Amino acid sequence: MIRRARVSPADAGLPDGGARRRTPGLRREEVAVLAGVGVSWYQWLEQGRDITVSGQVLDSVSRVLRLGDAERRHLYVLAGLNPPLARASAEQIPVSAGLTRIIDSWMPFPANIIDRYWNNIVFNDASAAIFDFNDQCRNCLFSYFTNPVYRGRHRGWEEDAAIVVAEYRACAAEYPQDEGFRAIVADLAEVSPLFAELWARGDVRSPGQRTKTVIHPVVGELHFESTQLKMPERPDLTIVLHNPAPGTDTAAKVECLATPEARRGSLRQVAG
Repeated sequence: MIRRARVSPADAGLPDGGARRRTPGLRREEVAVLAGVGVSWYQWLEQGRDITVSGQVLDSVSRVLRLGDAERRHLYVLAGLNPPLARASAEQIPVSAGLTRIIDSWMPFPANIIDRYWNNIVFNDASAAIFDFNDQCRNCLFSYFTNPVYRGRHRGWEEDAAIVVAEYRACAAEYPQDEGFRAIVADLAEVSPLFAELWARGDVRSPGQRTKTVIHPVVGELHFESTQLKMPERPDLTIVLHNPAPGTDTAAKVECLATPEARRGSLRQVAG
């Protein structure tokens, strides 16, 4: 009832009823009509009765009541259904300065922020120096299969390619109606036969933490633990942090790359 009171008849495209309307907001029967459900059914929903509901109907009610994403998910919980995935809002773009500072503070280790399509939104200088991230390589999936520099530096590239594709399929599966994923897959399949072959397998793997080995031309072998962090308030974004693997000299080497000498390009390339 409280949520009905927040939505005026004018907001819902209805006449306001003038002096005949004793309470602000929408009446139950108005919500029911606008949502395409029975008045008695909607009344039982408000009363928390044990009734059968569907996600489609709850989405209609959420639309009429103008529920936010968190409120919509809570409605699913109250109705005894699994809440849908949080929806990204176009109004949330661009990335906040606070998130950018998180990435910059991770120096001298690589860190970046990607969107749901794995487009690079923000990356720090270490990511550029170690993984060859640049403004021309916007999508991480495309970069993995088409950037010769990254491929040449990545030890076990072909073995990891299957994991990368399986993780991307898992991300795409969260948005089955999203044409953006389909376009990226179609475009990449045209230029990378290996990607097309791996995608056709249909393998699925949830993204998370895994190891990554890079052969850098200046400091040699680097071992990282790559961790992906989701943010409830920004479901469209993922923070990717790289930590030096324990028991390796990666931290010292990465710190060396961050020195002024390395940035001027005066350090010698390692042999081999």
